[in-house]
Amino acid sequence: MSRVYNFSAGPAVLPESVLQEAADEMLDYRGTGMSVMEMSHRSKAYQTNIDEAEADLRTLMGIPDNYKVLFMQGGASQQFAMIPMNLMKNKVADYIITGQWAKKAWQEAQMYGQANAVASSADKTFSYIPDCSDLPISENADYVYICENNTIYGTKYWQLPNTKGKDLVSDVSSCFLSEPVDVSKYGMIYGGVQKNIGPAGVVIGIIREDLITEDVLPGTPTMLRYKTHADNGSMYNTPPAYGIYICGKVFKWLLRNGGLTEMKAYNEKKAAILYDYLDSSKLFHGTVVKKDRSLMNVPFVTGDAELDAKFVKAATEAGFVNLKGHRTVGGMRASIYNAMPMEGVKALVGFMEKYEKQV
Repeated sequence: MSRVYNFSAGPAVLPESVLQEAADEMLDYRGTGMSVMEMSHRSKAYQTNIDEAEADLRTLMGIPDNYKVLFMQGGASQQFAMIPMNLMKNKVADYIITGQWAKKAWQEAQMYGQANAVASSADKTFSYIPDCSDLPISENADYVYICENNTIYGTKYWQLPNTKGKDLVSDVSSCFLSEPVDVSKYGMIYGGVQKNIGPAGVVIGIIREDLITEDVLPGTPTMLRYKTHADNGSMYNTPPAYGIYICGKVFKWLLRNGGLTEMKAYNEKKAAILYDYLDSSKLFHGTVVKKDRSLMNVPFVTGDAELDAKFVKAATEAGFVNLKGHRTVGGMRASIYNAMPMEGVKALVGFMEKYEKQV
């Protein structure tokens, strides 16, 4: 069977060359006579693997020396608790609610201290990013939290909030490595890799060293302390070894293809093809305020739930899979991450144009 165009929000499309490399090494990784999947994480071969992955990520993102890179498990959702457990020294934090995941993080933080919702776009089904230039940031807030790209709703912060000197913590799960980032603007930047980097099961945290301390909330388990992972090079326990190996291959793929500046330009071209069509279509239309549109996740609707369902069925039969939108938005959603080729977006638009003429 030929490969489909996979528009899943995550786990999501991976570069074909990476999948091919992994397939070639499945039975014998670099002459070891075994797969990375069955290799001891304490072996020299695996240590080289994780060291290379970290070095390549540091190169890609220009990560300053005073930031630690941690490869962890539990997905972004586990970070919703880990962040307040480790960073809520004054037991106060401010959250900007721009979607489901920011809301869940905020709700989780309320278990550990005072979590203030200082801005929200819930009033319009999270279809925009609120003005964050002059928010009522709490004087004793330990950090300000955002979800930078909202997978479900298709919005993106194109300007970071004015945190008034407080550390910014950002969940970048669905825009990770899609564009250059100034890591020094964040206290912590983190994301699950299953949308834009690798297979589900790995979460990468990039944290400024002064935030990694013994001073955590009472009762914080050993495995939920950033210091545990930082002091042990992400190897305190068995890490998600195979997932990190695939992430490392994706980092090399990005470096071969010109890094994050080139990737952003490519992503902008891809997104423009789809958004330009949606803006001109009489059948389909986007759901997000133009200035806040994501390059990664593009929700769109016809305005008729029955017609939406028919379109998704027809698209699936034509090889465009996982286009059904999230239940809170309805309609469709095309996730066009780094590994989605330009041809895939062009083919989807061609199919939509044809479909529109037939309806």
